[in-house]
Amino acid sequence: MNTTRLNITIPTSLNNDIVRYSNELNKKKSHIIASALDMYFDLKVAKKRLSEDDKRVSFDDFFKELETDV
Repeated sequence: MNTTRLNITIPTSLNNDIVRYSNELNKKKSHIIASALDMYFDLKVAKKRLSEDDKRVSFDDFFKELETDV
């Protein structure tokens, strides 16, 4: 994966949380932040798509569709 250095300013309390999670999970702070942003944007996009298009797919239909694509 290509990476880019990014300098940001965040509240000290948020940095403390990131350091704590980093130590607890034995992961680099950049990994914690990248994972959190990834999940955040995935959630935002999913919510946006649901609000724009109310076509819902049942659990069974979802997996039937997956089987036909494989």
